[in-house]
Amino acid sequence: MRLRELGEFGLIERIRKATPSGPGVRLGIGDDAAWVECKKASLLVTSDLLLEGVHFSLKWTTFRGLGYKTLAVNLSDLAAMGGSPAYLILSLGIPVDFKAEDVEQFYRGMRALASRSGVALIGGDTSASKRFFISATLVGYAPYGAIARSGGRIGDDLYVTGTLGDSALGLQLLKRRKHGAGRHGFAYLLSRHHFPTARLTAGALLARKKLAKAMIDVSDGLLQDLGHICTASGVGAVVYQDALPLSPAYRSWAGRKGPLYALTGGEDYELLFCVRRRDRQRLERIKNKLAVRVTRIGECRPLEEGIRVINAAGEPVAIPVAGHDHFKGKH
Repeated sequence: MRLRELGEFGLIERIRKATPSGPGVRLGIGDDAAWVECKKASLLVTSDLLLEGVHFSLKWTTFRGLGYKTLAVNLSDLAAMGGSPAYLILSLGIPVDFKAEDVEQFYRGMRALASRSGVALIGGDTSASKRFFISATLVGYAPYGAIARSGGRIGDDLYVTGTLGDSALGLQLLKRRKHGAGRHGFAYLLSRHHFPTARLTAGALLARKKLAKAMIDVSDGLLQDLGHICTASGVGAVVYQDALPLSPAYRSWAGRKGPLYALTGGEDYELLFCVRRRDRQRLERIKNKLAVRVTRIGECRPLEEGIRVINAAGEPVAIPVAGHDHFKGKH
């Protein structure tokens, strides 16, 4: 079977089944980060690969912004597990015609975020390459245990942090060479794409309070990532379209697309999580400590119901695409 037929997540599942688990591995392939035991603590380990022309374009991305985002997306994986970051290993493939100053700017962007999040760069590698590629591995701790994707149950509430769709809409504005520096929200949408925020405070507190029973970061689109929770948890879900948290900037620029980017756009790096219905009041009491707004957007349903989006009248909404997949549709 060719990759365009199998898809990215089908490939990952095949790799998972073919890879034996080693000693000390609590959770391996399949969640946002691996969870492993060591003598005095348990660790979270996550890795991301960023390729020029696939994950980013230097036509509209600065080297400083790219360095910042490289660390941010890995921090988000640890946030989705309720973890605390510690060490970064960074390897780069660099075209030989790059300026040394460009690479220095990349590291400056990365270090700016590392200093704020308590991350130490401890090693890596460099190589000459035809295109710029980045391989980042982040190691952290799971002081309260790790929140997997598999803990959702029928009847659980679905919550999301922050707002949705901003990054995907910002990327569309960049691709279309839109110019709107003087229009409300333009700079905000671009900033949400270039400089995402990993919700480390929220993730850690949800883990400490044992409130999030399943969690994932929204990197490939809300519906795509909700699908991962549903598959791992053996549940279906319903999403209330009118409850989706949309920023004023998004509402100003989305136009006829409406909530499409919020449902299917990736790279928001917000947290999507399941909470037992009986714990609504407990979540309300800690909302102000999460450092970000949280919104209830749906609930888990029986597996056979699948994943549905409904409008205010309770009618199903047809969504043309589900989210990002690295392999499906590639020819």
